[in-house]
Amino acid sequence: MYYVRDISVKYGERVLLDDVSFMISPKERIGLIGRNGAGKSTLLKIIASQSKPDSGVLEFPSKTTVGYLRQEFELNESQTVMDETMSCHEEALELQKQLDLLNIELSTREDYESDSYSRMLEDLASLTGRLEHFDMSSLEVETMKILKGLGFTDKDFQRQVSEFSGGWKMRIELSKLLLRKPDLLMLDEPTNHLDIESIIWLENYLVDYPGTVIVISHDIQFLENVCNRIIEVEMGDIFDYKLKYSKFLEEKEKQKIIQQSAYENQQRDIAQKEKTISRFMAKATKTKMAQSMQKQLQKVERIDAPSEVTKAMNIRFAEVPRSGRDVIRTINVSKSFEEKQVFHDLNITIERGDRVAFVGQNGQGKTTMAKIIAGLLPATSGKVEEGSNMHLSYYAQNQSELLDLKSTVMQVMEDKAPEDMRSRVRNILGSFLFSGDDAEKKVSVLSGGERARLAMASLIMRPCNFLILDEPTNHLDIYSKEILKNALVDYTGTLLVISHDREFLSGLTSKVIEFKDGSTKEFLGDIEYFLSKKKMDNMRTVELQKSATTILLNEEKVVKKLDSEDERRIKKQINTLEREISKLENEIALLEIKLSDPNFYTDPHFMETNKKYKVLQDNLENKMLEWENLAFELEGM
Repeated sequence: MYYVRDISVKYGERVLLDDVSFMISPKERIGLIGRNGAGKSTLLKIIASQSKPDSGVLEFPSKTTVGYLRQEFELNESQTVMDETMSCHEEALELQKQLDLLNIELSTREDYESDSYSRMLEDLASLTGRLEHFDMSSLEVETMKILKGLGFTDKDFQRQVSEFSGGWKMRIELSKLLLRKPDLLMLDEPTNHLDIESIIWLENYLVDYPGTVIVISHDIQFLENVCNRIIEVEMGDIFDYKLKYSKFLEEKEKQKIIQQSAYENQQRDIAQKEKTISRFMAKATKTKMAQSMQKQLQKVERIDAPSEVTKAMNIRFAEVPRSGRDVIRTINVSKSFEEKQVFHDLNITIERGDRVAFVGQNGQGKTTMAKIIAGLLPATSGKVEEGSNMHLSYYAQNQSELLDLKSTVMQVMEDKAPEDMRSRVRNILGSFLFSGDDAEKKVSVLSGGERARLAMASLIMRPCNFLILDEPTNHLDIYSKEILKNALVDYTGTLLVISHDREFLSGLTSKVIEFKDGSTKEFLGDIEYFLSKKKMDNMRTVELQKSATTILLNEEKVVKKLDSEDERRIKKQINTLEREISKLENEIALLEIKLSDPNFYTDPHFMETNKKYKVLQDNLENKMLEWENLAFELEGM
């Protein structure tokens, strides 16, 4: 059991966490939820010993290992993806390095009778024994599996870390953490930079994870699929339910109704008694009784009204000038990246007042087309025509990552503000929950949710009549998503939004454009209409659907595989490898029996035998990797 006892955190007069206590059982899957700024990340950092509370203690069993996925991290940019991910096996790699160096030194020595040579043999035996606890070949195979699960391909393994974006670097950091298998695994918004396939893989991995998982997430379906307990942080306190997320919502609503009813009943009872006391006080004969009643009333434990968080974002888009009827038209627009064609000859018309959603599987070109429309990316062919008096604002998928980390909140806003808006900067910041000293905070110390709010605040300062939002709900908590959605419902301009969040899109748009197989199809209605027409239950089905081209290629591959010489060849190679692996394992086992005998180290043939042992181990590792690759190929991976 893990105990969190009486944790308190204060910032000046503000109480973030007030004597928070709870117990964590082994193998629990806890979803930590709450509004941005409520204290979720702070609590997670305290449990991970990355931060200290003002008071309170953690009581964990000795030798408990803790893993924590930060939103900020550092990787060795010059390493390959594989080497950087494998670097998490520090102890095994260090032992292997020492063993290799010792073997090299022994191979050059001839003073077999010296004391130093004997000590080196003893060190070799010790290192070999310790390294037996690690199976380097299996560690490498497991590393490959986790990297592939999080979206990397075989070709990516030897690419340098510096070649990847921040989101992909986060996947490397997550892979390292999963490979360490800590007893307590804590993840702060792990799904923000994952595609749907990787999210589903991570869900399945976490469900079967051997330790305890605590995760902060605003992805409702992720919480529902992974967590069996929900802890909500609100107004310095926690509300703890050992339930799935959907059941938690139902139970919370029930408790709120019960508490509200009890509060109202008590308030009526108190009012009635106070009225009686006042009446009795006016009569000399009943004054004593009234005083007695008053003392009893003062002892009554008051029921609190259900807590309501009144502090929330207040997003309001400025009135905008009227644009022409056609806001944007794409004429036979095609886009390719080197040999890969994303889409071809797309003709999309967005008119004044349209509210459009781009949906489709990852890689089908939704963001690419949005950038072409926004003038941030050139089309390979075709053209984009802008309507008259069009003023466009674009919110990128990684908008919060584009902020200058060295700037303060105020500096970011002042740099983005038009001259006539500078006097309103502080008011706008206040409406996005940056008040007082918050304006002087550096961007580098802000949480993911705070950065997302700042990015949105800087966007709305420029009046626009065409707003493009690419995944605007990343990093926003469940409550802030609803506030943003309500503001967009009231927005009077033309809207284009890319999102995989069904709840966010529902009722927000009036037209859905699906990207698939290099072309588009238009549906006149919101996301619910689109899903009903496609006979799909949720947005995950949309994003997971294979394109017709992919299905055709896979079908051809299957047909070919069933009848081809390739399948027979691969199976034959696998059978041969399995025999070779079995033979190598037997030879290694025999040598290990010899090496385990202390007297063997005085044998003059020791060096020759030790070299043979190392060669056999290397051969086994190579054969295992070869077998793994052939197995992946046979399964169509």
